[in-house]
Amino acid sequence: MDPSIYGVCNHKHFSLILLLLLMFILPLHSHSASSSTSPQINSNSILVALLDSHYTELAELVEKALLLQKLEEAVGNHNITIFAPRNHALERDLDPEFKRFLLEPRNLNSLQTLLMSHILPTRIPSTAWPPASTSALRHTTLSSDYHLHLTTNSSGHKTVDSAAVLRPDDVVRPDGVIHGIERLLIPRSVQEDFNRRRSLRSIAAVLPEGAPEVDPRTHRLKKPAPVPAGAPPVLPIYDAMAPGPSLAPAPAPGPGGPRHHFNGEKQVKDFIQTLLHYGGYNEMADILVNLTSLATEMGRLVSEGYVLTVLAPNDEAMAKLTTDQLSEPGAPEQIIYYHIIPEYQTEESMYNAVRRFGKIRYDTLRLPHKVAAQEADGSVKFGNGDGSAYLFDPDIYTDGRISVQGIDGVLFPREEEEEDNKAAARSRTTPLVKVAAKPRRGKLMQVACGMLGAFGSVC
Repeated sequence: MDPSIYGVCNHKHFSLILLLLLMFILPLHSHSASSSTSPQINSNSILVALLDSHYTELAELVEKALLLQKLEEAVGNHNITIFAPRNHALERDLDPEFKRFLLEPRNLNSLQTLLMSHILPTRIPSTAWPPASTSALRHTTLSSDYHLHLTTNSSGHKTVDSAAVLRPDDVVRPDGVIHGIERLLIPRSVQEDFNRRRSLRSIAAVLPEGAPEVDPRTHRLKKPAPVPAGAPPVLPIYDAMAPGPSLAPAPAPGPGGPRHHFNGEKQVKDFIQTLLHYGGYNEMADILVNLTSLATEMGRLVSEGYVLTVLAPNDEAMAKLTTDQLSEPGAPEQIIYYHIIPEYQTEESMYNAVRRFGKIRYDTLRLPHKVAAQEADGSVKFGNGDGSAYLFDPDIYTDGRISVQGIDGVLFPREEEEEDNKAAARSRTTPLVKVAAKPRRGKLMQVACGMLGAFGSVC
């Protein structure tokens, strides 16, 4: 009888099983040991000193750039040297437009490159500067594509690139040192990216050959008419949209000559990547790209010169949608259409409007419904009653053609508004029938007929 049936095995099989278990357990143990022995940041670290130092502007930028974890790894692996610009250089001397560029969520990579270009993965105290009579020392920063050059001029003042070192060895810790410098060091790649954004090369308008005229009776195009470059489209945006739930978008009507005034596809891709990078709006991006073809249609509309404002519900709000709300054919498209305003609005413009005019009703791409906006708690509130949503993350993406505003709820048209719209549609479609009244005889005719009847005539 086979003893293995009862859970008993011979010594040869037992040795083989034991060997396999040891081969599987040892790598896991070594991995857990290595992870448990990963370097830890203590209170005397140079990174903690930076966050608590008088270089508050730089410390704030490091936190906004999400670099703390990467810097912890760098400090744990080796000593570092930080060249910290003074607060005055970041508050007043820096170009305000360039600072806004750095703080925009879509330019996070540029901000990270800029900050890592101020950090060397080695310890360079003030005594390690080259003498005035020698050539500059070249050091690689944490941003691998940028290098710093340390020099000493004839008067004995230390410099890093073209910035003077005002406070050498300002903060010294066992794992690093901080030198105070007079201004911000800007890598060439960051400067080029800023210039490209500022000049709007990616969305520059081209000269169209002509724009169409629309016959108001038939809504069809007539003979072309010249328009200036970059002018708004002649057709209303609703005529340019694809019919139905937009499962297969049709090309938007455009001028008779070259289409695509703007690179709408690139702008839509850019704002969707910004949503993903910003965090908390993955569901919205998934609906635009995967569940529907709305991203393609929005790209076509922007390419033809239309502007859009997207009220983007965050992931927490999208998670509250039920299966019934999404199961109907075309339901995701209709939901998103109600969150797209065919205007270019920013947080400032909407807030100023509701402050001045009270309750505002914006047109949406879900005809004929409009979304209401009003001031509430120092912000902008959309919708009515329990189905309202607040402006939660303002100006996530603004490029002059597409504006994305984060809200904390999913908006739906009001039921009474839908009933009013249906009644109005029925009144427009139901023909008016004119009922012909039966003509009535006058009093004189009745008297004449009575007299003739008395003489035997029939009236």
